[in-house]
Order: sequence, then C-alpha cells, then structure tokens
Amino acid sequence: MGPYAEDRWRYGRRSATGGGFTLLLFIWLIIGGVAAGQRHYFDSAPTNCASTGTIAVTILAGPLNYMGVNPKVEDCHVNIPQPSQ
Repeated sequence: MGPYAEDRWRYGRRSATGGGFTLLLFIWLIIGGVAAGQRHYFDSAPTNCASTGTIAVTILAGPLNYMGVNPKVEDCHVNIPQPSQ
C-alpha cells in the first residue's frame, strides 16, 4: 500500500458520512419548500420582511410542517442606526 492509499481511504470514508448528512439536509429543505408551496407562499412576491421570514421558517421546519407545526413571523421590526446628519 502506497503512502497515498491510506489518505484516500481515510478521506473517502469521511466524505461518505458527510454526504449522508448533506443528502438528509437537502431532502429536509425540499420537503419544507413543498410545504411552503402548498400554502401558496410563492404565489406573489413577499411584500415585507415578515412574509419573507414566514417563508424561510416554513422551509427550515421541513417535515415538521406535516406534523402540525405552522411557523409564522408576525413582526420583524429591526432598529438600524441611522447615519448622522
């Protein structure tokens, strides 16, 4: 076995476990996107940050949407400092 064969085995094994997590995360987000689509969140462009936030948390909730979770963002008022005059 050459000096690089051990590294290939080690890194190949590490990427196989990371690939499983990546696939699971991708499927989770796809299910969340489908749930947001079924709630017609993509029918019109978001008009404020609350509707954008609702879309985002619905996608992040993924399959939990089908178990009764209905995440919503009511208000996202952010105090941003204004530049001095």
